[in-house]
Amino acid sequence: MEAKHPSLVKPTLETLFSIDFEWWRENDHNWQVHLRSALCPEHQERFAEWEDEQAIDWVDPETAEVKPLNAIQHTLMTHCAQQEDFIGEHTPLLEAAFRIFLANGNKPLSVSEISTRLKRPPEMVLRTLTASGKHKGIRLYVG
Repeated sequence: MEAKHPSLVKPTLETLFSIDFEWWRENDHNWQVHLRSALCPEHQERFAEWEDEQAIDWVDPETAEVKPLNAIQHTLMTHCAQQEDFIGEHTPLLEAAFRIFLANGNKPLSVSEISTRLKRPPEMVLRTLTASGKHKGIRLYVG
């Protein structure tokens, strides 16, 4: 069976999404600034002067898959995203979805799963994730 091109797939509530960091690096020159803004106050201070994008090999504890991550991504996923206030009740939906992916190690999630975690209507989540122009690198998962 031939894989469908992501742009030809009509997303549904069960369509999987994830952050495409490679797309983000190539298309948004402020991506590091955005990642830094999601750091907890302790790590915002630690990374204030950080400019190194050198990747480290991170091993997914569930799949044992090795993935390249920079230090800010690693810190976000292993510490900051685990803090109670990482996603607040007033966090905009797109930012909240982005943070959910950071918190779960960027494992693909369906719109329904994101909706459940955010306690927002699934149709609203689907419209937000598929709106053109504003997606914070959240794209259809092509695995």
